[in-house]
Amino acid sequence: MTDIMSLPGTGQEQPEPPTEAAKRKRPTTAWTLFRRNRVALIGLSLLALILLAITFGPMIYPNNPFEIVGIPMEAPGESDVLLGTDALGRDLFAELLYGGRATMLVGVVAAILSTAIGIILGGFAGYHRGWADSVAVRITEFFQVLPPLLLAMVLVTLFTPSLLTITIAIGVVSWPATMRITRAEFLRIRELDYVRNDRAAGAGDFWIIMKTILPNALPPIVVMSTLVIGQAMLFEAGLSFLGLGDPNTMSWGLILGNNREQMLTAWWPVAFPGLAIFLAVLSVSLSGDGLNDALNPKGRER
Repeated sequence: MTDIMSLPGTGQEQPEPPTEAAKRKRPTTAWTLFRRNRVALIGLSLLALILLAITFGPMIYPNNPFEIVGIPMEAPGESDVLLGTDALGRDLFAELLYGGRATMLVGVVAAILSTAIGIILGGFAGYHRGWADSVAVRITEFFQVLPPLLLAMVLVTLFTPSLLTITIAIGVVSWPATMRITRAEFLRIRELDYVRNDRAAGAGDFWIIMKTILPNALPPIVVMSTLVIGQAMLFEAGLSFLGLGDPNTMSWGLILGNNREQMLTAWWPVAFPGLAIFLAVLSVSLSGDGLNDALNPKGRER
């Protein structure tokens, strides 16, 4: 016979404290899983430091990145500025602070554009299937055959090189992976019972896509978007290094491009922006991997 715990003088049953097993069964949020991943936290912390530096750094260190402040190619410690000067005698540290804004902006906006294209094509193909799926898959395969950086170079050279054209070009060539993930999720979710119930209740295709399928397909799409940010930053650096960057907007890639001819004689004008790009891409990649583990713990365990 089970013992009953009662409050003194009331005769009412007192609830038992939750057991350890019950505590372990409580649902774990994605943020909790993310915080348990130390590597992901390191990546997120590094990304936060970079964002703080490029956002508030120019306010604290207001040197103009395009202004000549000394002799060209002065090494760190030999000049009046922190990290020395570049091939034109400009403050390298100021260039890094201001250039990070453009590089990050290209990464984020290009990722948003590529994600939008991927969701539209992937959702259209995965939901309607049939001829729509075949056409969308063929278009995706065509873009995947072409080297994305080479295609971006062609698109940029067709127009005047600017930050806008570079961003659009990178976004246009970066969507195939997002399209395939979106298509796979739509194909899977559209056959689930709750989607069939909505369809049987008379819900239209647009309502089902926007209210039922897309919200449940977003987690892997969001993870892919974070990875595209790092890829876009690398593409911007590559285009600028090859001389296709915007000469009127400072970016980390433009710093590399302006000093590429001196890389064998002076290490700092190339090493510092290269290190900045590496750390930014690494922080985004680690954060994206941690986000993937948090949103898809079953996939991680497999």
